[in-house]
Amino acid sequence: MITLAEGLRLPTNGLDYTILALYFVVVLGIGFAAKRSVKTSLDFFLSGRSLPAWVTGLAFVAANLGATEILGMAANGAQYGAYTVHWYWIGAIPAMVFLGLVMMPFYYGSKVRSVPEFLLHRFGPSSHLLSSVIFAVSSVLIAGVNLYAMAIVLQALLGWPQWVAIVIAGFFVLAYITIGGLSSAIYNEVLQFFVILAALIPLTIVGLKRVGGWDGLTDSLNSSHGDAFLTAWKGTGIGEGNPLGANWLTIVLGLGFVMSFGYWTTNFAEVQRALSAKNLSAAKRTPLIAAFPKIFIPLVVVVPGLIALVMEPTLGKSKDGLQYNDAIPVLMRDLLPNGVLGIAVTGLLAAFMAGMAANVSSFNTVFTNDIWAAYLKKGREDAYYLKTGRVVTAVGVLTGMGTAFIAASFSNIMNYLQTLFSFFNVPLFVVFIIGMFWKRTSAAAGFWGLLSGTVAAMVNYFWLYKQGIIAIPSDQGANFVSSIVAFVVGALVMFVVTMVTKPKSVESLAGLVYGTLPQSRPDSTGGTPIPGMEELPAEGDDAWYRKPALLGWGAIILAALCYIPFSF
Repeated sequence: MITLAEGLRLPTNGLDYTILALYFVVVLGIGFAAKRSVKTSLDFFLSGRSLPAWVTGLAFVAANLGATEILGMAANGAQYGAYTVHWYWIGAIPAMVFLGLVMMPFYYGSKVRSVPEFLLHRFGPSSHLLSSVIFAVSSVLIAGVNLYAMAIVLQALLGWPQWVAIVIAGFFVLAYITIGGLSSAIYNEVLQFFVILAALIPLTIVGLKRVGGWDGLTDSLNSSHGDAFLTAWKGTGIGEGNPLGANWLTIVLGLGFVMSFGYWTTNFAEVQRALSAKNLSAAKRTPLIAAFPKIFIPLVVVVPGLIALVMEPTLGKSKDGLQYNDAIPVLMRDLLPNGVLGIAVTGLLAAFMAGMAANVSSFNTVFTNDIWAAYLKKGREDAYYLKTGRVVTAVGVLTGMGTAFIAASFSNIMNYLQTLFSFFNVPLFVVFIIGMFWKRTSAAAGFWGLLSGTVAAMVNYFWLYKQGIIAIPSDQGANFVSSIVAFVVGALVMFVVTMVTKPKSVESLAGLVYGTLPQSRPDSTGGTPIPGMEELPAEGDDAWYRKPALLGWGAIILAALCYIPFSF
């Protein structure tokens, strides 16, 4: 999955380890501070729906900015060049804006505790249980990737045995989530966001200076890789070749639509941060606020990958030498002095812990509320589910330690993660989007659309692509195709099943389908009614700079403008 070359050992000293130790102390301190606010299961799983938008927005982007993202996108930058920016400007921003403007009113307004619980209201128990199992499995798989990758990196950079790295990081993630619940995870993610930037910004600045600035970087890469390597669209015509192995159609539809929207709008590790916001306005602004730093993340992730390629021209050229995954560690080794090196190591560790914590906190919520409480142990007192959530957190961490070995065959960790997203998130997205906009969609259609889309993506990847039945130039290209296949198959199955089955009553869809008026509905346990989407704005929410439409369209326009330097 991820292997780092020998010779990457960092010359760390006592100052670097002191910085690392201080970070761990602060992490646990935040956990104990958050514990005081955890009195109910809602406090533990959703921070009591009390957090301001700027906190949830930064946590939203930090939850995605795990070290697999940092190492993987830097690797993509070194391997694919400027084509990597598609993952951000077309593969993230539009979907994040869609989540904030269109989908959060349904999620937050229905007062569900998780994404699968929304499917319970819209489609019924079958789709709810299937989606809950899919979420639980994907969460521990991705959490495990972060933990195992971190162990490999720390072994290469610091000489720590793998089991030591796993135990230390796993213990701290387990401790602060178990103690303080989601609030602890979110406030730590805000801290981790700034620590990560404090590590990556100096690395990028010093690296650019070493290679002669932006002009020196572009001159070197144009001469060694051709003038298309630093453009986002050249060579993406249908039938043309490029390092990414994808054309504009698969980029726009596969990455920009089905894979991107599937991930950002249904991935509970992200949506959970918005659900913890203090009101509907804050929930809508959460992904919109997160979109702005997301636009500029390529400057400190993709650009270092390009710098590493200039400094180490053999990167990825030899199976036994430096691999693309080595891009960030190579720069850390060659560029950073002690002290700054300690911040960089802390930032990398913070990124691993942020990615793992996001998935563990989403796992404990889905498993406790959508599987355990909904089907196995119904009607218990709230204190029981609070205790169960803490136990499940430990189970999630321990399970995550064992799941990452499944990914051992992937040389680029982003290939592995994108494969998981095409399997699990895209089929969920097609069910959500059709169910939200087509009243006629039946409960059976939701279940069979989700199941068929998941199976179709796996068949395309493991059989058609891996067995060589269809020729696709790269794993990433195959992921784009798998996403399109999952979406098309899921949509067709939903349409056919809907036509031959009875739809739910219009009254039961109130507030769940676009164009219907919200009304009170019972919660997932059949108990106290929950409010619909109507909510009076809080004081100050009507300020012009807090308008969701302004934030959303501003982010899309800014992302489009960022393409200009990489389009010629």
